[in-house]
Amino acid sequence: MGPKGLQTRSNIVKQSLQLFSVKGYYNTSVSDILAATGLTKGGLYGHFARKEEIWHAAYLEGIRIWKSIVFKGIRNRTDPLKRLEKFIEMAIEMQNNIHQQTGHILGCPFGNLATELATQDETIRVRLDHLFNRLQKLIRDTLQEAIDRGDRESLDVDATANAFLAYFEVTLMLAKTHNDPQIVRQLLPAAAKIQL
Repeated sequence: MGPKGLQTRSNIVKQSLQLFSVKGYYNTSVSDILAATGLTKGGLYGHFARKEEIWHAAYLEGIRIWKSIVFKGIRNRTDPLKRLEKFIEMAIEMQNNIHQQTGHILGCPFGNLATELATQDETIRVRLDHLFNRLQKLIRDTLQEAIDRGDRESLDVDATANAFLAYFEVTLMLAKTHNDPQIVRQLLPAAAKIQL
């Protein structure tokens, strides 16, 4: 595929990611994608055979973007609890940036898709489950590192990591349902208290 083809494919993925994040998977039609990209059906189907293929490409791009923002500056912190605090700080910054750029409070696009699709599409459910399992493991391993270093007393790292992740997702959901970006800035910092 030449540079123009790669650019077209990238634009399809970018526009579709935004549509899926705002409208959801089922409420995003192929016509919506065509309108957003300015392509004909032939132009679109030259890159993707089905809407599901577009979703998978958009999902991977969403993961790439999310990691590049939320994990920025985390790996160079030696204190594991400070890494979790930085993760929260970057998640707040990402939500603020999305709100400023789009005027929408999107919550967690992966949580939104899990709510919409987990009982509808097994392939998508498995991908989302894998993502959340990896995030839960990262939080659990970070908490275990803090215990091993003597930075905090022993605790049930599995239950705490799940509570941390649940609090994080519910905060983003509340911001979305209340249509209030202040909720993210008010409640997400309290997530750090779950593990401190």
